[in-house]
Amino acid sequence: MKKVSIDKYLLELGLITEPQLVKAQEESKKQNVSLEKALIDLGFIKEEDFANFLSDKTGIPYIDLTNYLIDPAVISLIPEELARKHLIIPLFRIRDTLTVGMVNLQDVFALDEVRTKTSLLIEPAIVTGKALKNAQDQYYSVKGTFDEVAENIGKGKVASQDKETDLELERLVRITGEAPVIKLVNLMMFDAIRARASDIHIEPEEKDMMVRFRIDGVLKVVKSPPEHLYAPIVSRIKVMSDLNISERRVPQDGRFQIKFENRLIDVRVSTVPTINGENVVLRLLDRQSLFLGLPEIGFSDNMLSGYNELIRRPHGIILVCGPTGSGKTTTLYASLSSINSPEKNIITIEDPVEYKLPLIRQSQINPKAGIDFANGLRSILRQDPDIIMVGEIRDLPTAEIAIQAALTGHLVFSTLHTNDAPSAITRLIDMGVEPFLISSSLIGVISQRLIRLICPKCNEEYVVSGSTYSKLGINEDIKLARGKGCGNCLGTGYKGRIGIFELMIPDERIRNLTINKAPLEDLRKAAISFGMTTLREDGIDKAKKHLTSIEEIMRVTVADVDI
Repeated sequence: MKKVSIDKYLLELGLITEPQLVKAQEESKKQNVSLEKALIDLGFIKEEDFANFLSDKTGIPYIDLTNYLIDPAVISLIPEELARKHLIIPLFRIRDTLTVGMVNLQDVFALDEVRTKTSLLIEPAIVTGKALKNAQDQYYSVKGTFDEVAENIGKGKVASQDKETDLELERLVRITGEAPVIKLVNLMMFDAIRARASDIHIEPEEKDMMVRFRIDGVLKVVKSPPEHLYAPIVSRIKVMSDLNISERRVPQDGRFQIKFENRLIDVRVSTVPTINGENVVLRLLDRQSLFLGLPEIGFSDNMLSGYNELIRRPHGIILVCGPTGSGKTTTLYASLSSINSPEKNIITIEDPVEYKLPLIRQSQINPKAGIDFANGLRSILRQDPDIIMVGEIRDLPTAEIAIQAALTGHLVFSTLHTNDAPSAITRLIDMGVEPFLISSSLIGVISQRLIRLICPKCNEEYVVSGSTYSKLGINEDIKLARGKGCGNCLGTGYKGRIGIFELMIPDERIRNLTINKAPLEDLRKAAISFGMTTLREDGIDKAKKHLTSIEEIMRVTVADVDI
């Protein structure tokens, strides 16, 4: 650990003045406390500023414990008495290394004692004293599992059974800020992260409440707290996302960030009033798990080859289609990363920016400031871009500007909400885009869905006869796979997801059909005859490779055949 001269550096950086230093040194001797504590107690420097300063000078990371989630199993590694004695708290464990938050980095006795107690390698991190005390109170003073914490709150904190009117606002605000409620909400989010959930649904029923996690695209009911804790839980989430705690009659949207181990997770919060109370949905966006390269997202070798050629064209528009939650943004990010280089100026306009990409200029729409996709795109075109990504084409003005950009020498990526690739053409025409502009600018359309992968821990092979799936083009006995269900996959038989795709590259026939406003079915037949693999065909191919099940493919694709 690098030794630092605190007073010298603080003066050099202008964080304190000479008179402040003198007074702090006097107070330090008088109260028998460290210089940094005296500076903080006197209000000459903020704890957070000092922690950042110390981190810069020592190379030891500073961790802000605000909204920091700690695994209860990690907390149990260091007893409360030891943690409070040495002003430390365990943060996360990676294999044989435990990272602990500390206020006094010079306390080598604390590090030695923790190392002896845990038999682990210890890495220190800097935390502020106030944040440390709050975290210790939250994780040590309130012990127990989700059920035990909920029961503890029920015994002495909240007596009302009414979700809307019984709890006085002042009392509700007080309860919301207390450790048991904070821990209850944190445990709920921790359980969701551990289960790889993308969303948490908190839903009021007439006489109780239900909590559901969306895992691998499917909602699963989880252990729900008692109904009388509905109001404190919702209020705590509102406080975290800076929403109006007293407003229950109108929808609200907010966001906050939580930190878990070395991951930063964005949480988007949406509330909607219902007849039983406010319905709350939290979308968890793990930035680390979001980014994938093109080879990893699920393209077949043949399709990947064609798409790689497509995204390296100098101009034109490429559309990625599918419903909400089908992985379109991931495909766009993977595409941009694949062609990203210092020689290209790539600019995006998104809603919101979900992952920060190096070298790429990313901007976000801001309706309150009058920035939407259309006028944001107009501004981007004045920035001399080579490649543009528009988060979504929602209206005619955005579509027309995107197409004009493609026609004037730019490569444009965007998304549309359609069920398949050929539908992108009819959707643009329905918006009011001239068919000849679509025909001249559109160079490729991807449609996609996300399918669940069979759990690797409990997968098993089985043989089906050709007659069982004959309408799917399987005409011989074939070995398929399925998951039996185990602890690794929470009993579902599936773990993780991958994409299935169809790629339509318009040829001369499709362009002529577009100009003549041909029916969707004609466009689809032309695309298939030109070699387009449909979503279902791509899915069946993945089922044959034992990546997923036939039942999963039938669940996520249009049921146009009976089996």
